[in-house]
Formats: sequence, C-alpha cells, structure tokens
Amino acid sequence: MIAVSGIEDLLFHLANALRVPVFAAALAALAFLLFDLGAFLVELFRRGSRDGERVEQATVSARQALEHRDAPSAERALLPLATSAQMADTLSKLVSHHGERGVDDRRAKALADFDLGSLRKLERSRMLVRFGPALGLMGTLIPLSPALDGLAKGNVAQLSENLRVAFSVTVLGLLIGAVAFSISLVRDRLYAQDLSDLEYVVAALEPREDG
Repeated sequence: MIAVSGIEDLLFHLANALRVPVFAAALAALAFLLFDLGAFLVELFRRGSRDGERVEQATVSARQALEHRDAPSAERALLPLATSAQMADTLSKLVSHHGERGVDDRRAKALADFDLGSLRKLERSRMLVRFGPALGLMGTLIPLSPALDGLAKGNVAQLSENLRVAFSVTVLGLLIGAVAFSISLVRDRLYAQDLSDLEYVVAALEPREDG
C-alpha cells in the first residue's frame, strides 16, 4: 500500500509540474494560430478569384513561345498563373529545358517538389488541429486534481478557481483545433487546385503529333 501511495503521489506531483508548461504551450499555440490565420488571409487576398479561361490562354501563349524556342516569353506568359513564390518557381522549371532530353522527368520532379512543399505548408495547420484539443484536454484534467482536493477539504475557493481554469483551457483548445481545421481544409483545396493547374500546364506543353 505504501508503494502504491508513493506512486500515486509521484504521478500527482508530475501532473502538477506540467500545469505551467501546458498552459504556456496553449497560449503559444494560440499565438501561432493567430499568425497562421493572418498568413492565410493574406494568401487568400493575393490569390483573388481563379479564372479557368485565363489558365488556358496563358498555356496557349506559353506553348506558342516554346514553339519558337523562346523560353523567357513562355515563362512570362505563365507567371500570372502563380499564386505563390513556390508556384512561380515551379512554372519556371516547367518551361526550362524545353525540347531537351529528359525534360519529362524534370517536369515530373518539379510537380512532386511542389506537392511536397504544399504538404509542408499544411503541416502547420494540421499540427494545430491535433495539438489544440490535446493541450485543452491536458489543461482540463491537470487542474481537476487540486479541484477535487479542495472539494474534499471543503475549500470552495480552491475548487472554483481550478474549475474555472480547467474550463477556460478547454474552450481555448477547442477553438484552436476548430480554426486550424478550417484553415487546413481550405488550404488543402487551394493547393490541390494549384497542382491541378500545373499538371494542365505540363499537359499543354507536351509536343503534339499534329503540331
């Protein structure tokens, strides 16, 4: 019994030792979420509305330029399609080395690198989707031990204070998870559309038998 009691006390003290780090991590996650939300809104503003006809016209112009071996003009024709610096760099890679041996492999590698870069951007939001509720749950359970201890001793003030903190961290964690999940969903769709446009550009730049 003494050994069991010692283990229980150890776990209790370990949980209490995590109180401040968990609360600090929850606040840091909130700050990071606000930063990510701001970056997301700026990204949406810069993108504007997508025009499928503009994509087609740009690829036609780029193809005509490449038929005359004018890679810089082709790159300038495709540049308005870029929604980010990463996409602009990928578009540049798609028109470079046109007509050279192994260009198909280079274009496939450029598309794969773009996809991996998009996944790295999504990791920030997806991590918050997990970390927000997890920190909220930890921040809820940790104050419950001293709250129950206060209840057992008849200390209503201690009970009330710990429950107030516990519920506040719960709300904060759920808010972080919900907003991050929304950002992740929209970004996933946007980056999938970007990849689709790049794949269309690659298909349009392929040499045709009737050309």
